[in-house]
Amino acid sequence: MRLLLAAFVGLALTVSVKGKPAEISDAAIASAENPALLSAFGFFESGANHPSPKLLPYELRTPLFSDYAEKQRFLYLPKGQVYTVAPDGRLQFPVGSALIKSFGYHDASGKLNIIETRVLLHKAQGWLALPYVWRADGSDAELKLGGARERVEFAKPDGTKLSISYAVPNKNQCKQCHSTKTNVMPVGPVWHNLSFADAKMRRAFEKRGDISKTVRSFEAKWDDPNSGALEARALAYLRVNCGHCHKPTGSASNSGLFYDDHERNSAALGIGKRPVAAGRGSGNFEFVIEPGRPERSILIYRMKSTEPGIAMPELGRATAHDEGVALLEAWIKSIPAS
Repeated sequence: MRLLLAAFVGLALTVSVKGKPAEISDAAIASAENPALLSAFGFFESGANHPSPKLLPYELRTPLFSDYAEKQRFLYLPKGQVYTVAPDGRLQFPVGSALIKSFGYHDASGKLNIIETRVLLHKAQGWLALPYVWRADGSDAELKLGGARERVEFAKPDGTKLSISYAVPNKNQCKQCHSTKTNVMPVGPVWHNLSFADAKMRRAFEKRGDISKTVRSFEAKWDDPNSGALEARALAYLRVNCGHCHKPTGSASNSGLFYDDHERNSAALGIGKRPVAAGRGSGNFEFVIEPGRPERSILIYRMKSTEPGIAMPELGRATAHDEGVALLEAWIKSIPAS
């Protein structure tokens, strides 16, 4: 069993010269080879909890649920390059960029133990997603193309303690969630879902981008009742947790359920809609969302399940998101029956 120890302190991953930050390797990002060790990129300077100051940190107002894991998100842009924002709010990154996301859990003392770091690299031929798992001593993270399993113990927000088999996705699973048609694309960085810990972080992030054509305001935050109406918060949750597959160009397009920004009609959301294919995933219920009846809605049934073939989302969780389920139950209860 992998114990949740104190935050990694480990060996230095890169070398600083005369107090200057070590360089991030543009060559490693562009290379046709997949580095066996995360340290080849130079994203971290002395362990998982010491990102290079050359990375831009950011947060999401509504993040993807991943077994209650704490996430640290960073953006790397090549020198002199900027990101732009498309009309739909999605950030567009130049070749040579990298998105870095670490996953971990806090131990009893409050320190964060990072388990894995996933990188999304923008190469000349397109985006490439790679998973890296940190060594127990925190000295480096190793490429795991076949994924990995780690036993972790943690406490949920309500204090309930859980022990789960945490899944690091394999390369193909990374591709499944990040695919738009046949291309791998970032799914997290959307302007109206971005959040920043402080004004300084926001200024640094905005300085490296062209946001002049951005017209969308920040959307409702799923767990903040003061940020928007119940429906807006529920739809924000569905967009982040389901919309990367449930969209016209996603892997679940044949379901007829679309939770991205392109659809907002009742049928596309599943309201009063019968499933395309019946089976045990339906729980013997008739509708994806039965207005006013969350206990009879397939959506809630699948969100509560952790059984393979039933659970939705299919990947990235070994437990149900109680707080997310409660939000969607409240929303479904508020939908008037026709």
